[in-house]
Formats: sequence, C-alpha cells, structure tokens
Amino acid sequence: MEHQVVHREAIGAEPLQPATIIARNVNVFYGAKQALFNVDVDVPRNAITAFIGPSGCGKSTFLRCLNRMNDTIPICKVTGKIMLDGQDIYDPDLDVVELRARVGMVFQKPNPFPKSIYENIAYGPRIHGLTRTKKELDELVEQCLEKAGLLKEVHDRMHEPGTGLSGGQQQRLCIARAIATRPDVILMDEPCSALDPIATAKVEELMDELKENYTIIIVTHSMQQAARVSQRTAFFHLGKLVEVGDTRQIFTNPRDKRTQDYITGRFG
Repeated sequence: MEHQVVHREAIGAEPLQPATIIARNVNVFYGAKQALFNVDVDVPRNAITAFIGPSGCGKSTFLRCLNRMNDTIPICKVTGKIMLDGQDIYDPDLDVVELRARVGMVFQKPNPFPKSIYENIAYGPRIHGLTRTKKELDELVEQCLEKAGLLKEVHDRMHEPGTGLSGGQQQRLCIARAIATRPDVILMDEPCSALDPIATAKVEELMDELKENYTIIIVTHSMQQAARVSQRTAFFHLGKLVEVGDTRQIFTNPRDKRTQDYITGRFG
C-alpha cells in the first residue's frame, strides 16, 4: 500500500516512520487566483516536518488544507487528494468536527478562550465526549497541562482566566488545549513568532517531547527554527512545493537552486 512507504533519513539516522499524511496533486484556488500548484508530499508519523519559504509562498495555505480550515473561506476551492492514515479527508461523508479533533491546530498568536485555564483544556474533551466523569476530566486536564510543561506554573490558578498568563504560557496552554482531544497530528502555524527567545526555546523543547506521541507539522519563517526542531523540511516558493527531504540534507545540500538561494539569503 502506498501509505506504508517509509522515508529513510540520511545514512546513519533512524529510518522515519510510515507516512501519516499523504497529499497528492493538491491545488488551491481563491476565486480565480491559484495559490497552490500540484503539491505532493508525505508527512511521516512521530516526526516534526517544517514548511519553510518566503511570505505568500503557500505554506500556511497548505497547512490549512490538512484540517480543512480553508472550508471556512467561501471562495476557496481545494482539489487533489489528502489522506490521513489512509482516509480521504475531503470525502463528503467525513465529519469535519471529528477531523479537527484528530488534527489539532496551534496558531501564530496565542488565542486562549476567554475562560479559565481549566475550561480552556476541558472544553474539547467535553464536546467530543472523551471523558465520562468529572474525575476523568480533571485527570485529563492535568495530564495535558503536564505534557505542555505548564502544570507546575498554573496548578494553583486553574480557575483564573487563561488570558492572564504570559504570551509564552498562553501558547503552551493552546498546545495543551490542542492535545486534549487526543489528536494524531498537531499543526503549528508560526507558533513562536509572537514569543520572546526564552518562551520560544520552551515551545521548541515541548515540540521535541511531543513528537514521541504526535505527528507535528510546523510552518515557520525562521530557518534556524526549522533546522533546530524538524526531521524533515519542505520548501515552498510561489505556490509550488520545490523540494522536500531530510532537514540536514535540505540545509546542507539542497537539490534545487531556488532552495539554495533561499537558504543562503539571496531572496526571502
């Protein structure tokens, strides 16, 4: 089966897991304007894949295809095929609410709900019926905060507003909220661009831990961040996926001149 293809990283590295997301011939149109052209990419399970490229190159547009966020834009049309663990996510019978529970999202600007820290985490599991009792829900909230490296900082402030936390803490709260619905995949759209270097380092450390249990895709403007955190990197330019491969190879020995020019700062 196609989705069992294993990508091997550089010689000497651990082979990557089978692909969890497979995209084939994905095109995106906003009205008459085409924003993405024939994107083919496989995203391996339990690894961090970074999407890089200059502003307006299509990387966030493609990221939003993966949990059908583009459905919320009336003039947007997506063609091609995107499979999540062998299931076509654009199948008309697919429950989009269910899909977004499986494919969590963390945005550029931390966006906690205007509710308590506890309620920010409890909201998703409650809607999806993931816990049966208050005790189970309490345990899940604590586990998610623990996984997001936030429990120690907020354990005595659970019923205070999430908006009262610092920017970095708010972003980790949003990550805890994303993992509360037990997703398979976490999408992160420039998750550190509003954060200071210390908060950024904490989020990067957290991503590294989370990849043990989740497939993570990050869109980032920072090539340094992509090089630090990801195992695979995909370079987008003018709506096309130019090159995808092992992060080390993309940064040290890219196959395409456009990738080389972007990485060496000739444009961007």
